[in-house]
Amino acid sequence: MKMTLGYRHEDGARLASLLWEFGPGWRMISSAMLGGGIGPRAWVLNAQVVAAYARMDPLDHLAELAPQGAGAGVGMLTAASVDRYVQASDGGVEAVATVGLRVPTWAASPEGRPDPELRPAFADPATFGPLSPDRAPRTPTPYDPARPDRTPNHPLLHSAALHDAAPADRTSHSPASLDSAPRDPAPGDEAPRGSAPSGFPAPGTINIIVAVPVAFTDAALINAVMTVTEAKTQALIEAGFPGTGTASDAVCVAVRDAGTHQGTGGGSGVGRATWDGGDAGPELFGGPRSIWGARIARAVHRAVLAGARQWTATHLG
Repeated sequence: MKMTLGYRHEDGARLASLLWEFGPGWRMISSAMLGGGIGPRAWVLNAQVVAAYARMDPLDHLAELAPQGAGAGVGMLTAASVDRYVQASDGGVEAVATVGLRVPTWAASPEGRPDPELRPAFADPATFGPLSPDRAPRTPTPYDPARPDRTPNHPLLHSAALHDAAPADRTSHSPASLDSAPRDPAPGDEAPRGSAPSGFPAPGTINIIVAVPVAFTDAALINAVMTVTEAKTQALIEAGFPGTGTASDAVCVAVRDAGTHQGTGGGSGVGRATWDGGDAGPELFGGPRSIWGARIARAVHRAVLAGARQWTATHLG
């Protein structure tokens, strides 16, 4: 399994792409547009695009960027800075996350309610020029499991602010920095380097790729996607972000096919069910309390938490 970071020039910007070359013997489950679903796959591409991406043929675009002659694979797009990817491992599981959090979202949100932006969307996404101090967003207060009484400082994390307020009052629960719509710089603001017109969004997608060195059943693969999502959300809450993710997140979990199953590996307990006392083959479970599911959860949690903190320091610090 080989991971390569590359660059290309497109739409006037230098954009990064991360390519994982798995080769034969792998099955994947993914929510990505290219190669999504469940099946044998040989590679995963996570390609950065400009924040004002407007192509209406993303599948064709991904096919153009994909490695030629490498067989079927998975292709994802993101406006996040791919070269700031974060990698984490746990017990043989590898996880890579690219994290953009301009517009974190709650999965269940009142109909018609706009998602507030944590980073006003007028700066060039390649440079992210600074805001004046009076308009700079607050850095999130991390969640501390040892202090459950102390919630992160984003008002939107309080359910009353999200669900109980009357429509006219909802925006009042957000600090001024959490604007629900892009706005142009106010007079006196320091102009961002290479500033773009209002409406050019900053990055806001979380893409996660996970590799597991054992085989999973289809059901366990689906369970693993749930585990990845739960671990991602846990990391965002702990980092102080008001949401369960972003509206454009993508996931890919790669496992060995049944012919290359590596066994349960280290750790205590039984990694897969054995109905007759023998080797039951592929893992039957991918939840966070199964051996491999727990490893997936820990690796994803570490990668997303580190990515969220990095995004905060870069864009909200």
